Amino acid sequence: MQSTLVILAAGMASRYGSMKQTQSFGPSGETIMEYSIYDAIKAGFGRVVFIIREDFADNFKALIEPKLEGKIEIDYVYQSLDKFTEGRNINPERLKPWGTAHAVLCCKGKVNLPFAVINADDFYGKDAFKKAFDFLQAVCNKKTYGVIAYELANTLSEHGSVSRGVISINDQNKMTGITERLKIYRKDDKIVDEEAQDKFFELTEDTKVSMNFFCYDSTFIDICEEQFQVFLDKNAQDLKAEFLIPTMTDYFIKSGRGVVEVIPTSSKWFGVTYKEDAPVVESAIKRLVEAKEYPENLWDDKINQIRQ
Repeated sequence: MQSTLVILAAGMASRYGSMKQTQSFGPSGETIMEYSIYDAIKAGFGRVVFIIREDFADNFKALIEPKLEGKIEIDYVYQSLDKFTEGRNINPERLKPWGTAHAVLCCKGKVNLPFAVINADDFYGKDAFKKAFDFLQAVCNKKTYGVIAYELANTLSEHGSVSRGVISINDQNKMTGITERLKIYRKDDKIVDEEAQDKFFELTEDTKVSMNFFCYDSTFIDICEEQFQVFLDKNAQDLKAEFLIPTMTDYFIKSGRGVVEVIPTSSKWFGVTYKEDAPVVESAIKRLVEAKEYPENLWDDKINQIRQ
């Protein structure tokens, strides 16, 4: 069974200030998502679907297609504010996309088998992709999803707050819930989520968090379609409310539809939330290349070498 990797690349990057999805970080001009695709190909994935905005589709395709030709099947989905909002009175001033679960919903009709979903601007590591591929092939079904889990301390930025899906886990290593905490940062010697002015929730260093790397059956898209209408009932006039993957995964569990297995990974995560994160990411990738974890130029390798 072919496994598909869905890459979320339609965000506006408001905190970052530019299109970080297509920014070069590798020694031969590679974007962060190219390392994810490289690791996915090595793990066994045969198809990648990019969720992007149509207004930058031509530039995106010109960047990515020459590198991936003959290496993995490519497809595209366009996320826009009007999709799946038929008949709704949407605030005309809204510009911000509806969020990651809406992005996945836009894959309806394009993704019909179990799939993994990731962010374009996060580096996840090869172990994560191998475990995701194995899970999709052997375990994933309409009642069993998976989440790749990272330790919180390894996912923070030195340059500002971050949003993380904090995972609750039971004795059977199943996720019992996921709480989206939107403003996490180090405060003195602690990690906190700033819930409101002068109101903080403390988190431990080893708190398991989601970095939006999930494994889903395609029926998850149908759940997103159903619940997006519920979301719009409350938020059609809101300028910033987002329909998020962690929220929908939590709903899947709480509504009794199935379970989500927690898949811990030894991979180190890093990503770019702020401009100041960029040099850190470049240095981390440089060290991995120097350690021969990745070639100097990702796509100079022949495809059979990549898959070894």
